[in-house]
Amino acid sequence: MITIVSGLPRSGTSLMMQMLAAGGMTILTDQERRPDADNPRGYYEWEPAKLLPKQPELIDQAEGKAVKVVSQLLMSVPEGHEYKVIFMERPLPEVLASQDEMLRRRGKSDAASHEMMAAAFKEHLRRLTNFLEARDDIAVLRVGYRRLLQDAPGHATAVQSFLEVDLNQEGMAQQVDQSLYRNRR
Repeated sequence: MITIVSGLPRSGTSLMMQMLAAGGMTILTDQERRPDADNPRGYYEWEPAKLLPKQPELIDQAEGKAVKVVSQLLMSVPEGHEYKVIFMERPLPEVLASQDEMLRRRGKSDAASHEMMAAAFKEHLRRLTNFLEARDDIAVLRVGYRRLLQDAPGHATAVQSFLEVDLNQEGMAQQVDQSLYRNRR
């Protein structure tokens, strides 16, 4: 089995990876992207995930582990494994505000309007939902970012039940830090 944490950018995927690590799950990360003001506890990314569209066999390295794969790359996971996907969901206005803030800190700006980005994200999510529903080898647990922050222990229990592995639920819940919930809308 391969556990994948996915979602739109800025939707709480790093938090879920932190929770899984604290729960005792082996995670696949290279720590190449260092913690910063936008993710002070780190990104928990694995750079080779970006190569999945051209080298889907790279996912084999995640067997028995949890790996973060952004939603745009999720449709590149090949058949031949059992996948359990924890899909993080956050309201689009918050995703866009968080993305704007991250770009601002880096001295960049997004050329696309929020309306254009929201429409593109909605279409992407529609196509992704259809893809996931058509794949018998992919089970999905959708986790709302806001709901996770309101009930971390309950979500730790739900994640453990979904993954069917023994996890330290208390350690998972302790990863949730309300002060890091910025860009509320």
